[in-house]
Amino acid sequence: MAAVLAVDLGGTHMRVAVVGPDGTIADRAEEPTRHAAAHPGELFAIMAKLRGRHEVDRAVAGLPGRIDYRAGRLEYAPNLPPTWAAELTAERLGQVTGVPTAVANDADLAAAGEAYFGAGRDYADVVFMTVSTGVGAGAILGGRLVAGWRSGLEIGHVVIDRDAARAGGPATVEQLGAGTALARAAEAAGIQDHAAALLARAEAGDPALAAAWAQVTQAVGLGAATLAHMLCPEVIVIGGGLGEASEGLRAAVRAAVAEHGPRGLAVPIAIVPALLGDDAGLHGAVVWHQATGEA
Repeated sequence: MAAVLAVDLGGTHMRVAVVGPDGTIADRAEEPTRHAAAHPGELFAIMAKLRGRHEVDRAVAGLPGRIDYRAGRLEYAPNLPPTWAAELTAERLGQVTGVPTAVANDADLAAAGEAYFGAGRDYADVVFMTVSTGVGAGAILGGRLVAGWRSGLEIGHVVIDRDAARAGGPATVEQLGAGTALARAAEAAGIQDHAAALLARAEAGDPALAAAWAQVTQAVGLGAATLAHMLCPEVIVIGGGLGEASEGLRAAVRAAVAEHGPRGLAVPIAIVPALLGDDAGLHGAVVWHQATGEA
Protein backbone atom coordinates (compact mmCIF):
# COMPACT_ATOMS: atom_id res chain seq x y z
CA MET A 1 0.00 0.00 0.00
CA ALA A 2 1.31 3.43 -0.93
CA ALA A 3 1.52 6.44 1.33
CA VAL A 4 -1.35 8.82 2.13
CA LEU A 5 -1.44 12.58 1.71
CA ALA A 6 -2.74 13.89 5.04
CA VAL A 7 -4.10 17.37 5.72
CA ASP A 8 -4.74 18.96 9.11
CA LEU A 9 -6.39 22.33 8.57
CA GLY A 10 -6.89 24.36 11.73
CA GLY A 11 -7.92 27.86 12.56
CA THR A 12 -4.29 28.74 13.35
CA HIS A 13 -2.16 26.51 11.11
CA MET A 14 -2.52 24.36 8.01
CA ARG A 15 -0.38 21.23 7.96
CA VAL A 16 0.13 18.75 5.14
CA ALA A 17 2.17 15.53 5.32
CA VAL A 18 2.94 12.37 3.41
CA VAL A 19 2.45 9.45 5.79
CA GLY A 20 3.48 5.85 5.18
CA PRO A 21 1.32 2.80 5.97
CA ASP A 22 3.11 2.33 9.30
CA GLY A 23 2.44 5.93 10.35
CA THR A 24 5.90 7.22 9.49
CA ILE A 25 5.83 10.82 8.24
CA ALA A 26 8.03 11.05 5.15
CA ASP A 27 7.52 14.72 4.28
CA ARG A 28 5.60 17.64 5.72
CA ALA A 29 4.87 21.35 5.37
CA GLU A 30 3.15 23.88 7.64
CA GLU A 31 1.94 27.44 7.14
CA PRO A 32 -0.29 29.82 9.09
CA THR A 33 -3.98 29.79 8.21
CA ARG A 34 -4.48 33.16 6.54
CA HIS A 35 -7.95 34.35 7.48
CA ALA A 36 -7.69 37.37 5.18
CA ALA A 37 -7.65 35.09 2.14
CA ALA A 38 -10.98 34.63 0.39
CA HIS A 39 -10.02 31.13 -0.84
CA PRO A 40 -7.87 28.26 0.54
CA GLY A 41 -5.50 28.56 -2.40
CA GLU A 42 -2.37 28.35 -0.25
CA LEU A 43 -3.55 25.05 1.19
CA PHE A 44 -4.14 23.71 -2.31
CA ALA A 45 -0.65 24.81 -3.33
CA ILE A 46 0.98 23.01 -0.39
CA MET A 47 -1.01 19.87 -1.12
CA ALA A 48 -0.03 19.94 -4.79
CA LYS A 49 3.63 20.51 -3.91
CA LEU A 50 3.88 17.49 -1.62
CA ARG A 51 1.77 15.39 -3.96
CA GLY A 52 4.21 16.17 -6.75
CA ARG A 53 7.13 14.85 -4.68
CA HIS A 54 5.57 11.54 -3.61
CA GLU A 55 3.48 8.66 -4.84
CA VAL A 56 0.27 8.40 -2.80
CA ASP A 57 -2.84 6.32 -3.37
CA ARG A 58 -5.33 8.44 -1.40
CA ALA A 59 -5.70 11.65 0.57
CA VAL A 60 -7.61 12.62 3.70
CA ALA A 61 -8.21 16.18 4.93
CA GLY A 62 -9.07 16.86 8.56
CA LEU A 63 -11.19 20.03 8.85
CA PRO A 64 -12.19 21.99 11.98
CA GLY A 65 -15.95 21.81 11.79
CA ARG A 66 -19.06 19.76 11.07
CA ILE A 67 -18.66 17.39 8.14
CA ASP A 68 -21.39 16.03 5.91
CA TYR A 69 -19.89 12.58 5.40
CA ARG A 70 -22.47 11.56 2.79
CA ALA A 71 -21.76 14.52 0.56
CA GLY A 72 -18.06 14.76 1.43
CA ARG A 73 -18.07 18.41 2.36
CA LEU A 74 -17.52 20.86 5.20
CA GLU A 75 -20.83 22.25 6.47
CA TYR A 76 -19.80 24.63 9.22
CA ALA A 77 -16.46 25.79 10.62
CA PRO A 78 -16.54 28.81 12.95
CA ASN A 79 -12.75 29.20 12.96
CA LEU A 80 -12.26 29.39 9.19
CA PRO A 81 -13.15 32.15 6.72
CA PRO A 82 -16.80 31.56 5.73
CA THR A 83 -15.96 31.61 2.01
CA TRP A 84 -13.72 28.55 2.33
CA ALA A 85 -16.40 25.95 3.06
CA ALA A 86 -17.63 25.80 -0.55
CA GLU A 87 -14.16 24.74 -1.70
CA LEU A 88 -13.37 22.31 1.11
CA THR A 89 -15.08 19.32 -0.45
CA ALA A 90 -13.82 15.85 -1.26
CA GLU A 91 -14.44 16.56 -4.95
CA ARG A 92 -12.48 19.81 -5.05
CA LEU A 93 -9.60 18.47 -2.96
CA GLY A 94 -9.52 15.38 -5.18
CA GLN A 95 -8.95 17.65 -8.16
CA VAL A 96 -5.89 19.01 -6.37
CA THR A 97 -4.46 15.63 -5.36
CA GLY A 98 -5.43 13.52 -8.35
CA VAL A 99 -6.30 10.58 -6.07
CA PRO A 100 -9.42 9.51 -4.13
CA THR A 101 -9.81 12.07 -1.36
CA ALA A 102 -11.95 12.17 1.78
CA VAL A 103 -12.76 14.96 4.21
CA ALA A 104 -13.03 14.34 7.95
CA ASN A 105 -13.83 16.18 11.12
CA ASP A 106 -10.47 16.95 12.75
CA ALA A 107 -11.37 15.36 16.11
CA ASP A 108 -12.64 12.22 14.35
CA LEU A 109 -9.39 11.98 12.43
CA ALA A 110 -7.28 12.51 15.54
CA ALA A 111 -9.32 9.85 17.32
CA ALA A 112 -8.40 7.39 14.58
CA GLY A 113 -4.73 8.31 14.91
CA GLU A 114 -4.66 7.86 18.68
CA ALA A 115 -6.73 4.65 18.50
CA TYR A 116 -4.54 2.94 15.92
CA PHE A 117 -1.09 4.42 16.57
CA GLY A 118 -1.19 6.34 19.85
CA ALA A 119 -2.42 6.10 23.42
CA GLY A 120 -5.45 4.00 22.48
CA ARG A 121 -3.69 1.34 20.46
CA ASP A 122 -4.05 -1.32 23.19
CA TYR A 123 -7.81 -0.76 23.51
CA ALA A 124 -10.76 -1.67 21.31
CA ASP A 125 -13.06 1.17 22.38
CA VAL A 126 -11.42 4.60 22.42
CA VAL A 127 -12.76 8.10 22.98
CA PHE A 128 -10.46 10.99 22.12
CA MET A 129 -11.19 14.33 23.81
CA THR A 130 -9.26 17.41 22.76
CA VAL A 131 -8.94 20.39 25.12
CA SER A 132 -7.26 23.43 23.66
CA THR A 133 -8.72 26.72 22.42
CA GLY A 134 -11.84 24.61 21.95
CA VAL A 135 -13.15 21.29 23.23
CA GLY A 136 -14.08 18.43 20.90
CA ALA A 137 -14.23 14.66 20.72
CA GLY A 138 -14.20 11.66 18.43
CA ALA A 139 -14.60 7.94 19.07
CA ILE A 140 -13.40 4.67 17.61
CA LEU A 141 -15.37 1.69 18.93
CA GLY A 142 -14.33 -1.78 17.81
CA GLY A 143 -12.03 -0.21 15.25
CA ARG A 144 -14.80 1.83 13.61
CA LEU A 145 -15.58 5.53 13.71
CA VAL A 146 -18.69 6.60 15.60
CA ALA A 147 -20.44 8.90 13.10
CA GLY A 148 -23.55 9.03 10.99
CA TRP A 149 -24.61 11.28 8.14
CA ARG A 150 -22.65 14.06 9.82
CA SER A 151 -19.80 14.22 12.28
CA GLY A 152 -20.98 14.38 15.87
CA LEU A 153 -19.76 14.07 19.46
CA GLU A 154 -19.52 17.86 19.73
CA ILE A 155 -19.08 17.60 23.48
CA GLY A 156 -17.80 21.18 23.64
CA HIS A 157 -21.27 22.50 22.80
CA VAL A 158 -23.09 20.57 25.52
CA VAL A 159 -24.70 22.92 28.06
CA ILE A 160 -23.62 22.19 31.64
CA ASP A 161 -24.79 25.41 33.35
CA ARG A 162 -28.53 25.94 32.86
CA ASP A 163 -28.65 29.20 34.81
CA ALA A 164 -25.88 30.73 32.71
CA ALA A 165 -27.56 29.51 29.52
CA ARG A 166 -30.80 31.23 30.47
CA ALA A 167 -28.90 34.44 31.19
CA GLY A 168 -27.00 34.26 27.90
CA GLY A 169 -23.60 33.73 29.54
CA PRO A 170 -20.91 31.05 29.09
CA ALA A 171 -22.70 27.76 29.68
CA THR A 172 -21.15 24.97 27.59
CA VAL A 173 -18.23 22.63 28.20
CA GLU A 174 -16.18 24.62 25.69
CA GLN A 175 -17.12 28.06 26.96
CA LEU A 176 -16.28 27.08 30.52
CA GLY A 177 -13.50 24.55 29.98
CA ALA A 178 -11.37 25.58 27.01
CA GLY A 179 -8.03 27.32 27.32
CA THR A 180 -9.70 30.56 26.31
CA ALA A 181 -11.68 30.54 29.58
CA LEU A 182 -8.44 30.55 31.56
CA ALA A 183 -7.01 33.24 29.26
CA ARG A 184 -10.04 35.47 29.87
CA ALA A 185 -9.58 35.18 33.63
CA ALA A 186 -5.89 36.04 33.29
CA GLU A 187 -6.66 39.10 31.21
CA ALA A 188 -9.27 40.27 33.72
CA ALA A 189 -6.70 39.89 36.52
CA GLY A 190 -4.04 41.80 34.58
CA ILE A 191 -1.84 38.70 34.21
CA GLN A 192 0.43 38.85 31.17
CA ASP A 193 1.41 35.16 31.01
CA HIS A 194 0.18 32.99 28.15
CA ALA A 195 0.11 29.33 27.14
CA ALA A 196 2.50 27.15 29.16
CA ALA A 197 3.45 29.93 31.59
CA LEU A 198 -0.20 30.68 32.31
CA LEU A 199 -0.98 27.00 32.83
CA ALA A 200 1.95 26.61 35.20
CA ARG A 201 0.74 29.59 37.19
CA ALA A 202 -2.78 28.18 37.43
CA GLU A 203 -1.59 24.73 38.47
CA ALA A 204 0.70 26.29 41.08
CA GLY A 205 -2.38 27.75 42.78
CA ASP A 206 -2.20 31.44 41.88
CA PRO A 207 -5.11 32.96 43.84
CA ALA A 208 -6.04 35.22 40.91
CA LEU A 209 -6.63 32.15 38.74
CA ALA A 210 -8.00 29.70 41.29
CA ALA A 211 -11.68 30.16 40.47
CA ALA A 212 -11.09 30.05 36.71
CA TRP A 213 -8.91 26.96 36.95
CA ALA A 214 -11.49 25.18 39.11
CA GLN A 215 -14.13 26.08 36.52
CA VAL A 216 -12.00 24.75 33.65
CA THR A 217 -11.20 21.44 35.31
CA GLN A 218 -14.79 20.92 36.45
CA ALA A 219 -16.22 21.68 33.01
CA VAL A 220 -13.82 19.34 31.21
CA GLY A 221 -14.43 16.66 33.84
CA LEU A 222 -18.20 16.87 33.35
CA GLY A 223 -17.72 16.71 29.59
CA ALA A 224 -15.62 13.56 29.92
CA ALA A 225 -18.16 11.99 32.29
CA THR A 226 -20.89 12.69 29.74
CA LEU A 227 -18.86 10.96 27.02
CA ALA A 228 -18.27 8.06 29.38
CA HIS A 229 -22.03 7.58 29.83
CA MET A 230 -22.75 8.01 26.13
CA LEU A 231 -20.19 5.49 24.87
CA CYS A 232 -18.76 3.64 27.90
CA PRO A 233 -15.32 3.22 26.29
CA GLU A 234 -12.33 1.40 27.70
CA VAL A 235 -10.23 4.56 27.60
CA ILE A 236 -10.61 8.30 27.20
CA VAL A 237 -7.52 9.82 25.61
CA ILE A 238 -7.06 13.47 26.55
CA GLY A 239 -5.33 15.54 23.87
CA GLY A 240 -5.05 19.12 22.69
CA GLY A 241 -2.56 21.68 23.94
CA LEU A 242 -4.14 22.06 27.38
CA GLY A 243 -5.19 18.44 27.73
CA GLU A 244 -1.76 17.01 27.04
CA ALA A 245 0.17 19.57 29.08
CA SER A 246 -1.81 19.38 32.31
CA GLU A 247 -1.70 16.35 34.58
CA GLY A 248 -3.83 18.39 36.97
CA LEU A 249 -6.57 18.58 34.35
CA ARG A 250 -6.35 14.85 33.66
CA ALA A 251 -6.52 14.14 37.40
CA ALA A 252 -9.71 16.22 37.56
CA VAL A 253 -11.13 14.23 34.64
CA ARG A 254 -10.34 10.96 36.41
CA ALA A 255 -12.10 12.20 39.54
CA ALA A 256 -15.14 13.42 37.60
CA VAL A 257 -15.51 10.18 35.66
CA ALA A 258 -15.16 8.19 38.87
CA GLU A 259 -17.78 10.32 40.62
CA HIS A 260 -20.24 11.04 37.81
CA GLY A 261 -19.48 8.37 35.21
CA PRO A 262 -20.90 4.86 34.67
CA ARG A 263 -21.44 2.77 37.80
CA GLY A 264 -20.49 -0.86 38.38
CA LEU A 265 -17.80 -1.30 35.73
CA ALA A 266 -15.58 -4.32 36.34
CA VAL A 267 -12.67 -2.37 34.91
CA PRO A 268 -12.76 1.43 35.33
CA ILE A 269 -12.46 3.65 32.28
CA ALA A 270 -8.80 4.63 31.87
CA ILE A 271 -7.94 8.32 31.44
CA VAL A 272 -4.62 8.78 29.64
CA PRO A 273 -2.73 11.57 27.85
CA ALA A 274 -2.54 11.54 24.06
CA LEU A 275 0.78 10.44 22.60
CA LEU A 276 0.79 11.88 19.07
CA GLY A 277 0.35 15.59 19.79
CA ASP A 278 -0.41 17.71 16.75
CA ASP A 279 0.33 14.74 14.49
CA ALA A 280 -2.66 12.65 15.63
CA GLY A 281 -4.80 13.63 12.66
CA LEU A 282 -1.95 13.06 10.22
CA HIS A 283 -1.56 9.51 11.52
CA GLY A 284 -5.31 9.04 11.46
CA ALA A 285 -5.36 9.67 7.72
CA VAL A 286 -3.47 6.41 7.17
CA VAL A 287 -6.24 4.31 8.74
CA TRP A 288 -9.22 6.47 7.84
CA HIS A 289 -10.51 4.03 5.24
CA GLN A 290 -10.37 1.23 7.82
CA ALA A 291 -12.05 3.28 10.55
CA THR A 292 -14.89 4.33 8.22
CA GLY A 293 -15.24 1.05 6.35
CA GLU A 294 -14.40 2.64 3.02
CA ALA A 295 -13.10 0.42 0.24
